[in-house]
Amino acid sequence: MKRMIVCLVLLAACLCGCIGGGEEAELVIYTYDSFVSEWGPGPLVIPKFEEAYGVSVTVVSLGSSGDMLNRAILEQADPGADILLGINDLQMHQAFAHDLFVPYEPAGSGMIAPELVMDSQWRITPFDYGYMAIVYDSEAVASPPTSFEELLDPRWANSLIVEDPRSSSPGLSFLLWTIAVYGDDFPAYWEALGDTLLTVAPSWSTAYYGMFMEGEAPMVVSYSSSPAYHLAFEDTERYRSVIFSEGGFLQVEGAGIVKGAHNEEMAQAFIDFMLTDAFQGELALTQFMLPVNPDVELPEAYRIVETTDIIVPLDRTALGERLEAWLAAWETAIR
Repeated sequence: MKRMIVCLVLLAACLCGCIGGGEEAELVIYTYDSFVSEWGPGPLVIPKFEEAYGVSVTVVSLGSSGDMLNRAILEQADPGADILLGINDLQMHQAFAHDLFVPYEPAGSGMIAPELVMDSQWRITPFDYGYMAIVYDSEAVASPPTSFEELLDPRWANSLIVEDPRSSSPGLSFLLWTIAVYGDDFPAYWEALGDTLLTVAPSWSTAYYGMFMEGEAPMVVSYSSSPAYHLAFEDTERYRSVIFSEGGFLQVEGAGIVKGAHNEEMAQAFIDFMLTDAFQGELALTQFMLPVNPDVELPEAYRIVETTDIIVPLDRTALGERLEAWLAAWETAIR
């Protein structure tokens, strides 16, 4: 399968000189800030695509993925982007409601695990994913809680930092994890969880770097791959993660071709490229998420990353209809 994808990439590279009558084509990608930062994957993968396909890529950084989505909605009558890169499965219902994307099933789609496929019509193609987890300081917590119920034990009072689901993607994923486990009874769980919480932080960076890494609490909601960063760049296994025994919750991230794109043909080529080793191999130590291409070899630091075969299901298509009510119930439960 991997050899077939590489061949497709090389074939496209040979043909790309014919696109646009011999002139260099242009592709415009909207994404979020961290993708194109000096430590992000953008500076590594974009030049590879430009060289292979003879295309000039303009990457427009628009803050967060939510900012990017809002910009695309405002520009829908005359799109400024060919591709939106970085839409997660918690936001895609909004994109679909505005009919932002055209379907395109890329070469190599068959390698993607069914639980990672974001849309049966392939309006969005996934490129990475992560498991929600509790990250803990092993110097402060010898034996972490291994289930949602254990997290309620009085010994964990004021020990956990969570992110606000109204303003943070990991915070929303954690809320939805509890909904997937407890269903309509999730507000009762959050009421019981109150004693465990130190605070509800406005963002992941505030929770993780501003508080957890400063030692304000020994546990924080994050991704199970977060400890790999500390091992890879700080040479420490002090920070570990745990996925609860009730089952894991996935957050998946993808890209889609904008309806009305000025260069749809080259956008399709980029979506194909996004699943190859050249792109996928750069994600683990830049995004610190797992690549959707299962043939990609993970770096040594990922030996401490927790995963699970048990995934608690949640109908993401229901988010547009139920999210507002879920957030209102959460707000009442934590007062």
